[in-house]
Amino acid sequence: MMATDPYRRCEEITRARAANFYYGIRLLPVPKRRALCAIYAFARRVDDIGDGLLTPAEQLRLLEQARADLGRVSSSPDPVLSALGDAAARFPIPLSAFADLIDGIEMDVRGQQYTAFEALEVYCRRVAGSIGRMSVGVFGSSRPDTATRLADDLGVAMQLTNVLRDVREDLARGRMYIPAEDLDRFGCGPDLASAPPGAVAALVRFEAARARDWFKRGLRVLPLLDSRSASCVSAMTGIYRRILARLERRPEGVLEGRVSLPPWEKAWVAARSLGGVGS
Repeated sequence: MMATDPYRRCEEITRARAANFYYGIRLLPVPKRRALCAIYAFARRVDDIGDGLLTPAEQLRLLEQARADLGRVSSSPDPVLSALGDAAARFPIPLSAFADLIDGIEMDVRGQQYTAFEALEVYCRRVAGSIGRMSVGVFGSSRPDTATRLADDLGVAMQLTNVLRDVREDLARGRMYIPAEDLDRFGCGPDLASAPPGAVAALVRFEAARARDWFKRGLRVLPLLDSRSASCVSAMTGIYRRILARLERRPEGVLEGRVSLPPWEKAWVAARSLGGVGS
């Protein structure tokens, strides 16, 4: 049996760098919790490449290295890769989905522009739906094909929430994920920071309604999971939906900074989810 240190390292990374997810992950039995932390730790490593300050050429080189690393998870001394390899041996995790995540981060590095929502949907499925698909491998389901498809949809919902939550940070990086057709529709133009406040508010509410539609679709996965796995998903999505509600109540806030929930509120959402109560 593998030593616990690699998994412990993955859990530390997830707790520190993906706190919203960890509130749900900690509701799982230990083997599933460790496996999901391994998935999130490697995903965070890939995300950090795309968000770093290196040149695009260096970022692309590191992303290719990450692709290569996936081929040696069963023999690597790297704690994250070691834990990921062990998790994949214990659960039917489709590690090939990480290739989609890396493709999505490459879109960031190459400065992908999103003219229409269809292009943004592709990005969302790559960077977030991929994690949902791997998560189903850990959760297990009596209808795995359906559960995987719905988890992919849920990933789109959560990434659309991220798009709204991170508008200001993304603008500082020179990135805009809101489709150009939507910016034009609401009279915002490419420079969202200088758009009329009323137009920004209408745009944010429109995008939030779209995210809610995707949540409604994706949350149909819950009855296909065991109770602890369903609680995990309910906690994660509950936190995101409350963030979305705050954005809807004060849409102009997207240009002021990232919206987040205090720890006590995240813990409350998780507790309600464990009790089978919706958020």
